[in-house]
Amino acid sequence: MKVRRAVTILLALVLIVCLGVVGWKQLDYMRGAADYSEASQVAAVPRLETVPLPEQGEKAPPDPNFDLLTDVDLESLREVNEDVRGWICIPDTALSYPVVQCGDNQYYLNHTWKGKRSSAGAIFLEWQASGDFSDFATLIYGHRMNNETMFGTLREYKEEEFWREHPSIYLVHDGGVCRYDIYAAFEAGIKTRVYRLTFPERADREEFIAFGLENSALQTGVQPSPDSKIITLSTCTGRGHATRWVVQAVLTEERQSG
Repeated sequence: MKVRRAVTILLALVLIVCLGVVGWKQLDYMRGAADYSEASQVAAVPRLETVPLPEQGEKAPPDPNFDLLTDVDLESLREVNEDVRGWICIPDTALSYPVVQCGDNQYYLNHTWKGKRSSAGAIFLEWQASGDFSDFATLIYGHRMNNETMFGTLREYKEEEFWREHPSIYLVHDGGVCRYDIYAAFEAGIKTRVYRLTFPERADREEFIAFGLENSALQTGVQPSPDSKIITLSTCTGRGHATRWVVQAVLTEERQSG
């Protein structure tokens, strides 16, 4: 009887601990979600429309999202956190967040855009990147959350149908509003050229583009050039630290502010 009672008590304690961990995790998620809901309200981020890519030979239709995003208020976000560099979003998905940048790639792994500790972290720019997104290739990082918040949406780009329904990424920064069209999505080793930061020669840029196109799970028909501006969104795969899931997109249209 004593052994059975001890086992019962032990199992009860294990259950209590498990419920506590689950409860803490849910609370952590809720706090992170509240921070980002507040960011959206502070910046007055509108609801966007998915604009399909034109068929080959067709003229691209007018994109209403440029007008909608013109008034996104980055300055109000910076009154809360001067690390804010822009706002990134994919229409009709959960991906709509401020982009921050600080002096390393560690802090925002476990802090929200407001600097609060959270497992959700933040969407953040490679610390060595130009804060105005003017580099040939710009790395942006975010966690792959199980509820598809943060960069959790990116896992869906394994399927061509999802890409067709969500072909573009929008980025608002001090220079204006940009639309990047997705051209590649794939699993990349952390030591591959995907994570290269400098491209001194045109051949380096050509090799970078070719690597993405050759390894992509998607066949989009979108073709960057060595003179393009490219963003790479990088998130974890859920299968260890040796590789990351990346989505690459090329700047195809820009409306300057002012």
